[in-house]
Amino acid sequence: MKTLLDQSLVEAGRLMRRWPREQEVLTSTLILPILLLLMYQLVLSKVLTTSSGTAAVYGFVPMIAVTGAMYGAMGTGLSLHAEVKSGLLRRFWVLPVHRGAGLVGRLLAECGRTLVATVLVVLLGIALGLRFHAGWWGVPGLILVPVLLIPGFATMVIAVGVSKAGAKVVQLFAALTLLGMFFNSGFVPVQNYPGWLQPVVRAQPMSCAIEAMRNFTLGGPLLTPVLQTAAWSVGMALAFGALAVRGYRRAAQG
Repeated sequence: MKTLLDQSLVEAGRLMRRWPREQEVLTSTLILPILLLLMYQLVLSKVLTTSSGTAAVYGFVPMIAVTGAMYGAMGTGLSLHAEVKSGLLRRFWVLPVHRGAGLVGRLLAECGRTLVATVLVVLLGIALGLRFHAGWWGVPGLILVPVLLIPGFATMVIAVGVSKAGAKVVQLFAALTLLGMFFNSGFVPVQNYPGWLQPVVRAQPMSCAIEAMRNFTLGGPLLTPVLQTAAWSVGMALAFGALAVRGYRRAAQG
């Protein structure tokens, strides 16, 4: 177990040092979320604040942080697909390292990438007026919710990224993630959506994470949205974990 952990940390460090030099990862993880947060705050803040009665930044920051975490995973999925095509995974496979270190290290790197990106989004949100009315103890909670969600989502992206059609499917998932930005509780309150759509918007993973993050700032129930976020993460990991393992092994051996 210690060998697996040590080698996974080495793999995670390799990925995190390399990702800042990859345009698709840098853009999806940092540049796009920051630009979206600024645009939403400048263009939509007054309208949405008036309609909801709560400053829109309390929805924008969680929404952008969660979207950035998920969309950033798409960038790393494309990076993984490139490693498969270049034969890098095959070269790693023949080295005397634990077979699970590649996958575990990649998931740890995803959590690290999400943590850094979320901190930057939250800092920008504070500059735009975000405040922690529930107390400063809410800061770590706000930052860690996307980190809780991303392992399950990243498992799904890995399962797709190692497939032969990985690049096309990852790009499709990225488009669906951006579409999800307009159908969650961070963009407008759930009750503003059509009645038939409200259960879908309320239950989708982005909304669960956004509600948890918003309640860490404004105050409110935390147990239910945090558990729902964790359930989504665990559920996606269980649903796609076996596919990710088999696909990763096949890509590395092929």
